[in-house]
Amino acid sequence: MGFEDKHEFTLLQLKDGSPFLVLQSMDDPRLGLLVADPYSFLEDYPIRVGEAEQKLLRLQNIRQVAVLVTVSIPKGEPEKTALNLTGPILINHQAKLGLQVPQVDGKFPNQVYLHMPQE
Repeated sequence: MGFEDKHEFTLLQLKDGSPFLVLQSMDDPRLGLLVADPYSFLEDYPIRVGEAEQKLLRLQNIRQVAVLVTVSIPKGEPEKTALNLTGPILINHQAKLGLQVPQVDGKFPNQVYLHMPQE
């Protein structure tokens, strides 16, 4: 939503087995977003996807879609790492299409803080 002029992205794995990835812009090498699979941290995270979004993503079944959420790590405060649950990014890996789908039902808080050990 915030990068409407950027259309080409790739997912980069940070480390084997890590739930964190970088959604890297192919249009602007300075733009990369830290993202994660929310289901690595939450058991239940329902997402509403309207008909318009389903058509844009060319979704025919749930197995086609990957769900990612952005991750924020405040500078100097890694203990405040948080998942943004209000704007999941859905990716149809077969069609190679992605879309941010804002969630407005208010079922979840805006962010969930992760309790991560400090190394």
